[in-house]
Amino acid sequence: MEKKIITLATLWTRSFSASLDEVLLRDGGRGRRMKIDHPEAAAVVPFVAEEEILMVRQYRYALGKETLEIPAGKLDPGETPEGCARRELLEETGYDAGKLTFLYTYAPAIGYSNERIHIFSARNLRKTEKKIDEREISSVKPYRLKRLREMMDKGLLVDGKTLLALFFAGLGRG
Repeated sequence: MEKKIITLATLWTRSFSASLDEVLLRDGGRGRRMKIDHPEAAAVVPFVAEEEILMVRQYRYALGKETLEIPAGKLDPGETPEGCARRELLEETGYDAGKLTFLYTYAPAIGYSNERIHIFSARNLRKTEKKIDEREISSVKPYRLKRLREMMDKGLLVDGKTLLALFFAGLGRG
């Protein structure tokens, strides 16, 4: 086990904080570790039909391009993962879920972050009058599972939470 000796620097943002710590290593030596304290998040696989789901396209600054993903976002303070999944589905697609089913929780970046993402599937979707958040989402479009599988096989889907969620929603290899 490693033990923090001192925090050398910290960056605080609206969404997370990042610290550079000096640590005592198991062998008695010293090292440095970066840690990002990040809120939990929820993601949702929204089924509009048995073989069709909604996907959102949004620009990702760190990658410098748009990506195709499932709806997702950070939990607000005091919000449950299910509440977050419902809110993000509504904000990013304009749909409300009649049925939300928990699929899995995972840690996407265990080497430097404590973030956990809770994945759900949504069915019995109802279109609402809610406008999507166009500052974040550039388009919402239904995709057949067969087409998403082809995109996965060609390496066209790169978002980790989306790939994992599609596997848990039944689009695994084989």
